[in-house]
Amino acid sequence: MIPPRAFLRKCRSCGRREKLADSTGASLSGYKLLIGTLVMRRLLRKHVFAAGEQNIGILLPPSVGASVVNTAVAVDGRVAVNLNYTMSDEVNNYCIRQAGIKHVLTSKRFLEKNPVTLDAEMVLLEDLREKVGLFDKLAAAFLALCVPMFLLERWLGLTSKSPDDLFTIIFTSGSTGDPKGVMLTYGNVMSNILAVDAVFHISQDDVLLGVLPFFHSFGFTGTFWLVLCLEPKGVYHFNPLDARTIGKLCEQHGVTITMATPTFLRTYLKRCTPEQFSKLDTVITGAEKLPPDLAVEFEKKFGVFPTEGYGTTELSPVASVNVPPHRAGSIERAAAKPGTIGRPLNGVSFRITDPDSGAVLGVGEQGILWIKGPNVMRGYLNQPEKTAEVIRDGWYNTGDMAMVDEEGFITITGRLSRFSKIGGEMVPHIKIENAIAEILEENGSASAEESDNASPLVAVSAVTDDKKGERIVVLHLPLSVPVDEIIRRLGESGLPNLWLPGRDSFYEVANIPLLGTGKLDLKGVKQLASGCAAGIPEKL
Repeated sequence: MIPPRAFLRKCRSCGRREKLADSTGASLSGYKLLIGTLVMRRLLRKHVFAAGEQNIGILLPPSVGASVVNTAVAVDGRVAVNLNYTMSDEVNNYCIRQAGIKHVLTSKRFLEKNPVTLDAEMVLLEDLREKVGLFDKLAAAFLALCVPMFLLERWLGLTSKSPDDLFTIIFTSGSTGDPKGVMLTYGNVMSNILAVDAVFHISQDDVLLGVLPFFHSFGFTGTFWLVLCLEPKGVYHFNPLDARTIGKLCEQHGVTITMATPTFLRTYLKRCTPEQFSKLDTVITGAEKLPPDLAVEFEKKFGVFPTEGYGTTELSPVASVNVPPHRAGSIERAAAKPGTIGRPLNGVSFRITDPDSGAVLGVGEQGILWIKGPNVMRGYLNQPEKTAEVIRDGWYNTGDMAMVDEEGFITITGRLSRFSKIGGEMVPHIKIENAIAEILEENGSASAEESDNASPLVAVSAVTDDKKGERIVVLHLPLSVPVDEIIRRLGESGLPNLWLPGRDSFYEVANIPLLGTGKLDLKGVKQLASGCAAGIPEKL
């Protein structure tokens, strides 16, 4: 079963029960969602799509409207490409060229707040709605409510689709270079949905909060298509950091499940009340490491201990997850272990290899994490060489360093690109960052996670060095602790001497480069570090 067919059937079975809602007050039952989807498909075919046009750009925040646009594109057998509206026009136009996009579906209301200039024809939903006629509505209602499902699927052309056919293209954030178009098939996404359902046992009583954008694979699969293909109701809001509105939505709709990043949880912890999250029983985090103190504080206030999962865009996106005991069902062994990313999903295999020799490592040994399973992408759009670099014999190289314990729980220890090879030893940048951050916090400096400033105080990178191969570089905002004091305390912290940056390796900068998602822009950090080390002034 491919997602669009599962969606059609779920709308029928859902009937008059509310299936989607959002913060604008929009709401659709299963029947109305199906009718709206077929009306939108009819309008797009009549007024927008050209013959043979396959990849369709979508520029909309998570909402009921964005849902209908995506489902209309899907049931028409075309490929939705949700563009990242936090990126620059230059980056989005690069993505448009790569995907050969001719039309971008958006709305006037969205463009008023987020003006863009894109190299494609912009199609406004408001203009399309004005073209809806009575016959369009009647035809869609007849198809949605009266035509047998097997005939509807055949008429839409969905029965000819294979699980190996392309479903969506999701562009990566470009943290280490130009964005790459990740090609996900129907089978990739559906296998991920079914595997997540198998461990979390999602039911009709569940209400899932959707604040992750659809241009993010976690949002596209986890908070959007999972809702459409399974039983829960979905509730959407366009701003994941708007805690006040999100708290009201959770209370109004009785949200039981949320998928979010730790950064979002910190905001909810500050601004939401226990009453607003009274029905919440499952919180799944990803994209960033879940700090233990945050999980404890969240449970203390809301009675729910967040569990951490792991995935990448290339993995559709989920590869492993910790499962709360009350969701684990018949699983006898421990279903969750704080500090880890859990165990692999059903059907997903993993191995850890030595970064130099490629030898498979055992329990407790740190190496590169590889993933194999039905969730592994088809490949990168127009980049067969880069695809071959990361997928070998069906195994995907995540680029993350990890280790596994005796119970099969995986712990991420860092990103390979965030390690330096110094004196033959792998030196993790993030451990140095964390050690410096702890020193600053002990001195009363607020970390980025705890302050209203989204930028971190410190970012560690490396530059080439004639003697040691590489040299650690510390980029930092103005510090409350002298650099010499930081170096002294780093030496007392237990870090190996080989890891310690020198006095001349600290560079004060105006800003730490970040992506629109809030993650470190590793490419930008690397370039800034190289410029500082070479004596090139920072561009303000």
